[in-house]
Amino acid sequence: MKVKKGDKVLIISGKDKGRTGKIIKSLLKNGTILVEGINLKKKHVKAKKQGEKGQVIATPSPLNISNIK
Repeated sequence: MKVKKGDKVLIISGKDKGRTGKIIKSLLKNGTILVEGINLKKKHVKAKKQGEKGQVIATPSPLNISNIK
């Protein structure tokens, strides 16, 4: 399947099955893509300075190209 940045795709398997999103980045060498708002992984970031608060940042992780339509 030929996909490129900006295409709308439907997720056909996994925890986000049935959801749609727009492609942010296409990593065709690996056979994966990044979809906006889909397959988010949380990363905990420690506070760097005194008095600063830590954060939880959600970033999209790659989906296999076979899991989209």
